[in-house]
Amino acid sequence: MLNSRQRAQLRGMANGYETIFQIGKGGINEQLIKQVDEALTARELIKLRILETAPITVRQAAEEIANATKSDVVQVIGSRFILYRESIDNKQITLVK
Repeated sequence: MLNSRQRAQLRGMANGYETIFQIGKGGINEQLIKQVDEALTARELIKLRILETAPITVRQAAEEIANATKSDVVQVIGSRFILYRESIDNKQITLVK
């Protein structure tokens, strides 16, 4: 579980990140979950976007994907959200206490 200082740190880091996944009218499926899981393992911190055609809200998508990938929702803002999951094998981010 992230504390407020860690969330702030991750939000700042994600500012410069590109959105690597978009969720559209197809919604969330197993393939997307698998790709997000792999991206979290490789990067730890990723940014996703919900298109207007998606059948669910940004918050719903963030929570559903976070639960499926055992990651934390760092922030939901507009049509985008940020996920974080610490990687055991590929540690890149050191969180503040």
